[in-house]
Amino acid sequence: MGLLRTMMPQKIQLLAVLAFGVAMLLIENQIQKLDEARDKLERTIARHEVAEVEQRHSEEGGGRESSPLAEKDDMVIIYNRVPKTASTSFTNIAYDLCGKNRFHVLHINTTKNNPVMSLQDQVRFVRNVTSWREMKPGFYHGHVAYLDFSKYSVRGKPMYINVVRDPIERLVSYYYFLRFGDDYRPGLRRRKQGDKKTFDECVSSGGSDCAPEKLWLQIPFFCGHHSECWNAGSRWALEQAKYNLVNEYLLVGVTEELEDFIMILEAALPRFFKGATDLYRTGKKSHLRKTTEKKTPTKETITKLQQSNIWKIENEFYEFALEQFQFVRAHAVREKDGELYVLAQSFFYEKIYPKVN
Repeated sequence: MGLLRTMMPQKIQLLAVLAFGVAMLLIENQIQKLDEARDKLERTIARHEVAEVEQRHSEEGGGRESSPLAEKDDMVIIYNRVPKTASTSFTNIAYDLCGKNRFHVLHINTTKNNPVMSLQDQVRFVRNVTSWREMKPGFYHGHVAYLDFSKYSVRGKPMYINVVRDPIERLVSYYYFLRFGDDYRPGLRRRKQGDKKTFDECVSSGGSDCAPEKLWLQIPFFCGHHSECWNAGSRWALEQAKYNLVNEYLLVGVTEELEDFIMILEAALPRFFKGATDLYRTGKKSHLRKTTEKKTPTKETITKLQQSNIWKIENEFYEFALEQFQFVRAHAVREKDGELYVLAQSFFYEKIYPKVN
């Protein structure tokens, strides 16, 4: 009898553990179904919104044959935003301005946030961006790698812009974001929610979420869709990213100097960004997204990451981008009494021939 009494609680405990396990599997299954339903709903809503815009433009056109868009309205900007570089703060400004400045903002929502598009999606995307009159002028944003439009034999290329951040600071922010989220959507369940391990502890124990390979992101985002771009530590990818930054991007700012980036954009592209600087300085959404529970890593942690070749190459790209941005800024703004001011136009035309009688 005593043995029977001992075995009974053990059986009850085992059944309780099994019941708990089954319950967790059911809950995870329900969460997955809800996520799939939400994705399906978002896509349906997006298609409905597009249909409404196209119908409105069709009605405004009155059935007349389409006329060429004015140059200022035939503009497309692509912001292929790197995660955790203050991209949401900047994108919110575009959303706040689009009604007043009369342009469209479109989020490029890729499956599972995959930054690499399939070849067929590349062709579809390029055709959409270049020929979708109803969405011009347009501001496209999303976590996608650079795409070279000249490969697809289309007329007109979009203007690229972007923002980069110190590689280690970006990784630290992303690490805590996956665990604790941010103050933008505080109730949303994150992929690593429940993991209390600090970034320092992760690096010390050799964890995968803080490995040097996780630093490899800004270079491939600028490098593009070539396979070598995603080979962590590739110097070819570094040089290609540098080339694209200088030759294919109108402006690349840095997170640490975001206001200056916005000020220069407003001066260069007032069709989109008129009023952006004041909005950033005074608007409530300027710094809306802040990662929760983020802890500054120790010097020992930083030193350990800086010993990796991947950090050295990523940091070289960041320093290159920073130097280029500071060069552009030096020729675009001036400081007076602690405030930055955009320089007025400094060229004009003369000696115009032939003379008009």
